[in-house]
Amino acid sequence: MMNTLIQTEYEFTLPTGYIDATGTLHREGTMRLATTADEILPLKDPRVQSNSAYLIVILLSRVIVRLGTVEAINPKVIEGLFASDLAYLQDLYNRINGSGIRSLPVTCPHCQQSFAVELDLAGEF
Repeated sequence: MMNTLIQTEYEFTLPTGYIDATGTLHREGTMRLATTADEILPLKDPRVQSNSAYLIVILLSRVIVRLGTVEAINPKVIEGLFASDLAYLQDLYNRINGSGIRSLPVTCPHCQQSFAVELDLAGEF
């Protein structure tokens, strides 16, 4: 049996950054791949049932495992993000949790350097 490693966590840097109650700016973070429970359980939340736009707040609070030195990532933290950061994280969430191949490993024919090329998949939200 072949043992295949998959990437389950993705580092990110927020365009603007989250400012906590003490005025500290947090920009560096980590998001993990979503599980089925991450996508289903928030649908039972009354905040999502009364306002479907709140779904992304709950989803992100579940899958962001680190944001600077913030101790606990919860919906209040996500609510405190600037709109540009929310849009950035929503795009990252969609890219890493989408189905299909998102990048291809390639090798430069001139220098033989290996790297991944991210595919631009038309029609995504």
